[in-house]
Amino acid sequence: MSGLDWIVLITTLLTIVAYGIYKSRDTVDIDGFLLGNRSFAWYYVTLSVMATQASAITFLSAPGLAFSSGMAFVQFYFGLPLAMIVLCITFVPIFHKLKIYTAYEFLENRFDLKTRALTAFLFLIQRGLSTGISIYAASIILSTVLNINTTSTTVFIGTLVIIYTVYGGTKAVSYTQLLQMSVIFGGLFIAGVVVVKLLPESVGFGKALQIAGKMGRTNAIDFKFDWNNQYTVWSGLIGGFFLQLSYFGTDQSQVGRYLTGSSVSQSRLGLLMNGLVKIPMQFLILLIGVLVFTFYQYHQPPVFFNRYELGKLENSQYAPELNRIKSDYTDAFKSKQLEVNRLEVALDANDEKAINSQRVILQAADEKTKAIRKEAVDLMVKNDPDADTNDNNYVFLSFVTRYLPEGLIGLLIAIVFMASMGSTAGALNSLASTTVIDIYKRLINKQASDEKYLSVSRWSTVIWGIFCILMALYASKMGNLIEAVNILGSLFYGTILGIFVVAFYLKKIGGSATFLAAVITEVIVFACWWANFMAFLWLNVVGCLLVMIIAQVIQMVNNQRNKGQIS
Repeated sequence: MSGLDWIVLITTLLTIVAYGIYKSRDTVDIDGFLLGNRSFAWYYVTLSVMATQASAITFLSAPGLAFSSGMAFVQFYFGLPLAMIVLCITFVPIFHKLKIYTAYEFLENRFDLKTRALTAFLFLIQRGLSTGISIYAASIILSTVLNINTTSTTVFIGTLVIIYTVYGGTKAVSYTQLLQMSVIFGGLFIAGVVVVKLLPESVGFGKALQIAGKMGRTNAIDFKFDWNNQYTVWSGLIGGFFLQLSYFGTDQSQVGRYLTGSSVSQSRLGLLMNGLVKIPMQFLILLIGVLVFTFYQYHQPPVFFNRYELGKLENSQYAPELNRIKSDYTDAFKSKQLEVNRLEVALDANDEKAINSQRVILQAADEKTKAIRKEAVDLMVKNDPDADTNDNNYVFLSFVTRYLPEGLIGLLIAIVFMASMGSTAGALNSLASTTVIDIYKRLINKQASDEKYLSVSRWSTVIWGIFCILMALYASKMGNLIEAVNILGSLFYGTILGIFVVAFYLKKIGGSATFLAAVITEVIVFACWWANFMAFLWLNVVGCLLVMIIAQVIQMVNNQRNKGQIS
């Protein structure tokens, strides 16, 4: 990066972090640290909820996913607006009325301590692992910019976020996220415009989408019902609904965001606006990935987007073989570019026969370049069995650092960096709140002072931060990060949601039946995932329904047994 980019990057980050810490300077008790004194307006709630969900994973992996496989991932969010409506009707008023710090406090009132502890434990494991992936996503940015390994950058970024979260708590996170999302929206719009401007003069926005479409990258909607297809309208509407309902309704990283609302109506407005804005936002992020794909039909992309891993191979004994692969890749790209130009001519002439012919030819050419790239990946593994061979997460970052103008590079990297810091800080805060409220305060020290609980909250943040850093060091093995984090969530969210659905709607079922049903369900969900029995979104549906059904059966058996004992 240039000197101007570094100035923009550092100035943007320091300004926003300083603002958040300044606004949270009066945090003196646990209510202020964990819930910001429940004082925020709806727009703070909206932006805080979105920023917690929209981590660096969103801005790194989503464009890479669109680049490699198209826009089908947008269907993942189709159940979100429906989930927001259900939350606003059911969850929000109950949580506000009870004046709780965490969602899991409610479960002890409804069931018993063991069910509360189990649900909190499932959340802590799931969120701790997911937060590690978010830290790794940010480390990719710094690794690419500085051209060093991700281990060093992971430790640095994780430490930075821990310090920031420990000092400011929820107020620092929420105030910072307002500025973050404002800069993010502006930066993404600018990035989209710049990508189009970098295309050849003969290729405008419309033709860029046509070219990408003919090469299978604008396939946003799929109405076919297929258990094994990750992204369809039905998996998004049904499986996505259950996932989003569990994420926003039972995951403390999100519950803690909308409990900061000053009233029930402010929390509701914040969630409803999130439901309206999230799908268009995600669509635009994926669209940028599609435009980058079209850009790379006219400019040769690297044979591998992770420059650090590619650099290791270039300096190894396999360099001559890599040079041969690069030469084949260049030849294949030149041949493909000729076919792209022919497609462009056919599009201008509106010649459907020629368009269809070129589509088949280009799809074959695309497969050929993928095969050559795979040769490079295989050689990379031969040189270093521990190499990070998934470069999906580096596609957009590589484009930004190579082709965008000075100043804008620094701004966009700051955007992704801020997204990571915001979501990671929010997650660490939720991990601390659950640990203190549901574990420490309830099971270990029930009569401590507010100062003691605040101190334990900060130390919990540090401990969970270290755990997340350790997880981040492993995250390079997990493939595309945005898919990895949602698969991980789907292993737990269905069960957690099922517990809350039983609590809200099945009033005759007790804690023991629900606890046992949750344990059995979690085993079944993991077995389904291990056997690759269905696409991961359906695990949320299966988990929720199994908890409800098994709990009902166990309760009936218990009732019959109790009747037999009485008689």
